[in-house]
Amino acid sequence: MPSTELFLAFLATTAVFAYIPGPAMLYAAAQTLARGRWSGLMASLGIHIGGYAHVFAAAAGLSVLFHAVPMLYLAVKLAGAAYLVWLGISLFRAKAAGDVELPEIAQKSGRRAFFESITVEVLNPKTAIFFLAFLPQFIDASAAFPIWLQFVILGTIVNLMFSSADILCVFLAGAVITRLKRSSGAQRLMQRAGGALLVGLGAHLALQRS
Repeated sequence: MPSTELFLAFLATTAVFAYIPGPAMLYAAAQTLARGRWSGLMASLGIHIGGYAHVFAAAAGLSVLFHAVPMLYLAVKLAGAAYLVWLGISLFRAKAAGDVELPEIAQKSGRRAFFESITVEVLNPKTAIFFLAFLPQFIDASAAFPIWLQFVILGTIVNLMFSSADILCVFLAGAVITRLKRSSGAQRLMQRAGGALLVGLGAHLALQRS
């Protein structure tokens, strides 16, 4: 493992990256606005689990393919962007929670948000690039732990810290929802706001050059 000074620098830098609003936080907030706090929390859990795919890929050196094969990066990037847009459009077309029985919808939406979020995160090549570019700065080749294990440990810390920021964002968005009147009109407004946010994120991801 890195020295104490290097490890503290790693924690501080990770915290800065984690709590700067980014796509994952906005995605979790969008799910909260559209489907409620439970779905937002399940979305955060899905993002967290999906993040481990990139942690282990970085540890195995697979993420380097995105640098070596630019077309692969572009293909995964566009697939992830298209999926986000599709999710956003589906929220526009969904019924408001007040139009149907709430307990059943809450359970179904949470489960759906969980699996959708795993897919979104796995299809996010920028997460892979982040781990590949960020973690090596804190890897000590002369340490007792092998390099791949250092990648896994540091990557897990990064993933946990980013998830803590996503959960905070969910509760902030949930606090806004609880202040709104519980009407089908307000729920429809929140669904459309969440859908618009997802479509915007997908378009932003697709149009980014790097």
